[in-house]
Amino acid sequence: MRNSANAIAATISAPLGAWLGDIIGWRGAFALIVPVAVLALVWQRIHMPSLPPRGIRRANPLGLLSQPQVALGMASIFLLFMGQFALFTYLRPYLEGVAGFSVPMLTGGFLALGLAGLAGTWAISRLLRTRLYGLLIAIPAVMAGLAGLMIASAQLPTAVGALIVLWGFFGTAAPVGWGTWLARTLGPEAEAGGGLQVATIQLAIMGGAAAGGLLFDALGWQFTFVFSAALLGGSALCAMLAWLNQRSSQ
Repeated sequence: MRNSANAIAATISAPLGAWLGDIIGWRGAFALIVPVAVLALVWQRIHMPSLPPRGIRRANPLGLLSQPQVALGMASIFLLFMGQFALFTYLRPYLEGVAGFSVPMLTGGFLALGLAGLAGTWAISRLLRTRLYGLLIAIPAVMAGLAGLMIASAQLPTAVGALIVLWGFFGTAAPVGWGTWLARTLGPEAEAGGGLQVATIQLAIMGGAAAGGLLFDALGWQFTFVFSAALLGGSALCAMLAWLNQRSSQ
């Protein structure tokens, strides 16, 4: 349910943000986030039940990283989200300035990306029981390939449109797989692992967006996309090592 909500939010927010940015500017679009965030905070305060901790309690969740399986999984998560947001944060200037998308095309493209994310979330949930590690390896590997194809197809708007739809399909599905991995790997320590995972993802998003922007400004969009592909390839490699570690420990 949580991941479906994320996918629905992504479907609405990206095209809506592009459309509002064209009408009232990016500052106005950003300002509209404030009342929505306040409303969400109030809603959570009123309706969220108390959730006391369960299972094993750890004073320091970082201690989980002493387990090779957890360390490799978190490394893969970090590289996945860092690579994803190094590119996705700068997708609009790429689509407008390089691929030649107009604002209506941009809005439609982001809507298609979000809808593809919904489809990806639905599809991966049907495959996780039997193909967990295969998906965790394949998703970042495919996304790395998509980043490379976006460089090669930059002057072909139709091809670029298809590629961003595929990006949405795989990128939105990825957190579903890693949430399942966390529950299966950590069991009674999943609560502590969940906090560690969230912190890892937030750090990765921040680092990816910042590093991608520095490369975009200093060397050009191509270097940002290559950087993203390299990080995603590293994520696939770490996921493969986690799978091999899991097999060897059985």
